[in-house]
Amino acid sequence: MGVTQRLGGKTVLDQISFTVNQGETWAITGNSGSGKSALARSLAGQQFVQGRISYNLPDSFGEHPGIAFIEQQHQFRTLSNTDSFYYQQRYNSFDSEDSLTVAQYLGNAGPDTVRDSLARQWGLADMLDKPLIQLSNGENKRLQLAVALASGPAVMILDSPFTGLDADGRQTLDQLIATIGATGVLVIIVGRFSELPQAVSHLLVLDQGAVVYRGTRTGYEAPPVQSRVVFDQAWAVPVDHDLPDQLVLMEDVTVKYGSRDILQGINWEVRKGQQWSVSGPNGAGKSTLLSLITGDNPQAYANRIWLFGRRRGTGETIWEIKQRIGYVSPELHLSFERSDTAFDVVASGLFDTIGLFRQLSDSQRAATDAILTAMGMAGTSTKRLFQLSLGQQRLILLARALVKRPPLLILDEPCQGLDDEQSLVIKNMIGTFCTATNTTLIYISHYVADIPSGVDHHLRLENGKLVATGR
Repeated sequence: MGVTQRLGGKTVLDQISFTVNQGETWAITGNSGSGKSALARSLAGQQFVQGRISYNLPDSFGEHPGIAFIEQQHQFRTLSNTDSFYYQQRYNSFDSEDSLTVAQYLGNAGPDTVRDSLARQWGLADMLDKPLIQLSNGENKRLQLAVALASGPAVMILDSPFTGLDADGRQTLDQLIATIGATGVLVIIVGRFSELPQAVSHLLVLDQGAVVYRGTRTGYEAPPVQSRVVFDQAWAVPVDHDLPDQLVLMEDVTVKYGSRDILQGINWEVRKGQQWSVSGPNGAGKSTLLSLITGDNPQAYANRIWLFGRRRGTGETIWEIKQRIGYVSPELHLSFERSDTAFDVVASGLFDTIGLFRQLSDSQRAATDAILTAMGMAGTSTKRLFQLSLGQQRLILLARALVKRPPLLILDEPCQGLDDEQSLVIKNMIGTFCTATNTTLIYISHYVADIPSGVDHHLRLENGKLVATGR
C-alpha cells in the first residue's frame, strides 16, 4: 500500500509508492498541480500522509541522519525574527538594514572556513556584505542550496532547484548534484521534465496525484507539449490611453547601495507598442532596473528618468505611475495574505494594492469577472490564492496585471516554476494580448523558449552595465 494524502476533502496523493536504491538519483515530475511539491514536503516530513515513508541510510550519516528540503521559494526572516518584509523594502537602503547579510547567514551554517568555502563554491564570495533582502531570485536560490549542503544531510530534496537560476547557475548546479550524489547523499529532485539534471537516473511521473510512470529515465518518453488556447481574444480589444510615443526614457542612470554599484550609466528608451526582453545573469540588476519604472525604487528621483512623458520627481505620485503599469514578479504572490481569494487578488490590480481594501463598484466587479472568464479561471475566484497550484497562481497574478488594461506590461519571470505546457500557455496568452492591443511589453526570463514570439527588442545587462540593446 502506498502513501495517500487528502487536503480539504480532495485527494492530493493517491497510493504513491516507489523505492530508491543506492546509487540512484530520482526525480519527481509531472504537470503543475500533479502533486509533486506535496509529495516532496511529505518525504521531508513536513506534511502528514496515510501510509509509511522510511529511509534506510548508511551508518556513516549517524544515528539521526538529516533531511534537507530546499523549497521552490524561500522567505528570509528579519533581524527582529519576523518574515514581515514589505514589498518595496529591498530597494530602500535604510530599511534593508533589518536584514542579515549573506556572510551572517552563511556564518550560521558553520565556522568561517566553511562559510568561505561555500561562498567560493556557489559564486557568493562577491556578495558577502549584501543584505539578504537585496538578493536576486537566483542569488537567493544559490544561497539556500549552499546552506543546505553545509548541514551535511543524508537526504536532499530539491523542489524546482533550477528555478530563478541563469544558464551558468543551472550548469553549476547540474555538476554539483552529480558530485553530491557520488558522496552517498540521497538526492531527490522535483521539477519539470525538460530541465532535470543529467545526474537523474530514475523518474516518478505524477498526474492528478497518481503515479503514471515509475522507472528509468531512459525508459520514459515525455508526451508532446500541447499548445492550448485558453484566452478569449474577444476581451483583448485596443484601448486608447492618450499617451506619448515615448513611454520610458533613462539617461545615464546609476543606482548604488552604499559603495556597491547596482546599475551604471544606463541609457534606454521604450516606445509605445514595442515588446522588449531584458536579460542577464543573476544579480546583473534586471529587477532593480524594472523597479525604477514601477515606482518601487526611491533612487528614481536621483536620476534622469521620464515615464509616460513626465520626468520623475516633478510632482507625479507613485499611484499615477502604477495606474498605467501591469506587473508580475516571481515573489509577488508571497506579499498577499493567506486569506486572500483569487478574485480579491485580481481585483487588487485595479488599485495597485497588495490586497483588496475597498468595496468594488459594479463595473469593477464586472471587469474582474471578465478577465477571470477570459483566462479560463472563473472557477477559482472564491478559492484562496495559496490553495491554488503554482500554475494557477501565476495565471491569477497575470490576470491582476491585465485587469485594468494597462498601456505597459512588465513581467519578471512570469513562467518561473511552471511546467512546459503551462509556460507555453502563458507565453501564448501574453503574446496574443500584447499584439491584439498594441500593449508595450518588458519581459524578463532566463529561458529563451519562454519569451513571446512578438518580442523583437532586446536589452542585456551584465554587472549592472548595459552590454547590448536593440532589435
